[in-house]
Amino acid sequence: MPDTLLFASTAVVKPEWIDYNGHMNMGYYLVAFDHIATDSYFDFLDIGVAHLQTSNHSTFTLGSNIDFIHEVVADDALRFTTQLVDYDTKRLHYFHTMYHADEGYIAATNECLTMYIDMETRRGTGFTEEQLQRFQEQLDLGKHLGVPAGFGRNLGIRR
Repeated sequence: MPDTLLFASTAVVKPEWIDYNGHMNMGYYLVAFDHIATDSYFDFLDIGVAHLQTSNHSTFTLGSNIDFIHEVVADDALRFTTQLVDYDTKRLHYFHTMYHADEGYIAATNECLTMYIDMETRRGTGFTEEQLQRFQEQLDLGKHLGVPAGFGRNLGIRR
């Protein structure tokens, strides 16, 4: 698999995430992407909850797109990869891919743009040089993959 160098996290589809159609409800895709993929990735980058507690700086999501590609059901094992696609002094633009861990198919993708926030002022603030260096390392790691399919897409009815 070409994305093996990317940050990865795992989860299992919880029974309470299942809707009346017998598959994961669309709202829980965002829950999984946010609480598993993003939180794990941000902890890895040292901008997660521990960073908030020591620095009073966090991140706020500015926008998010989810594409639902293949259904998953209760107790399915999931694997998430995260690719940092761009960053600047205050923002991160990243892309999650959710795979069925056993069967290998892509279940969904999630593109996010987030801003670094000073929690005292609740306004955007700049990352440190150390953080920017970590982001550059992550950006370089994913460069061989190119931009993920579906990245930067607009919703609309194709005619």
